[in-house]
Amino acid sequence: MGDSASAKISRVCWARRDVLRVALGTGLALPIACVLPSMAAARADDPRSARPQAGDQFVFAAGQQSGKTVTPGDVLAGGPPITAFPGDSRTGLPRDGSRLNQVLVIRLGPDELSEETRGRAADGIVAYSGVCTHEGCDVTIWKPEVKRLGYPCHESEFDPRDGARVVGGPAPRRLPAVPLGIVEGALTATGGFSSRPGSQAGG
Repeated sequence: MGDSASAKISRVCWARRDVLRVALGTGLALPIACVLPSMAAARADDPRSARPQAGDQFVFAAGQQSGKTVTPGDVLAGGPPITAFPGDSRTGLPRDGSRLNQVLVIRLGPDELSEETRGRAADGIVAYSGVCTHEGCDVTIWKPEVKRLGYPCHESEFDPRDGARVVGGPAPRRLPAVPLGIVEGALTATGGFSSRPGSQAGG
C-alpha cells in the first residue's frame, strides 16, 4: 500500500532534522520547515477543503436554507446570485472548509452569454468563484442594472455574461468559473475551477 502524503513529508522532515543537527548542532530550525508542509498536507487531505470536483452538487452557504441543495428552480433569472459551496454528492459532505470554495451561482438569459460562457452554463445558470482575484475579498455586490458582480474592498467589477472578465477596478484577472450541468434535478459541477481561486498572493 502506498504511503500517504503526510507520511512522506514526515520522513523528509526527519531526514532534514538529522542534516540540520549535524550541520548546526541543533534542531531548532526544523519545526518551522516541517510543521507548515505537514499542515498543508493535512488541509489537502481534508475533503471539506478540497476544491470543487466533477459530480459535486451545490448547497446554500448561509441563511435559512444553509446546507440545503441548490436546485435550478432556486436560481432566479437576472439574479441576485446565490452564494453556495460545492458538496460531495456521494457523501453529502459540503466542501465548506475553505473560504476559497465559495461559489456564486447566477441565472442569465442564454442569449446574453458569450459562446465560451454558454458552454459552461446549464439552462443559463453560471457559477464563479465568490472570492476576488485582487486581494481575496468576498464578492458580495450584484448590480442588476448592468448585470455585474463586484466587491466593496477595491470596487473591481466582473461581467458574468462573459466569463466573469474584469470590467473595472484593480483585479488582475477574471473570476474562476465552475462548469455546470443538471443531473437528476440538481445543479452539478462537471469540472473544477477554471483557474486558481483567490488572489495570486493569498491561499
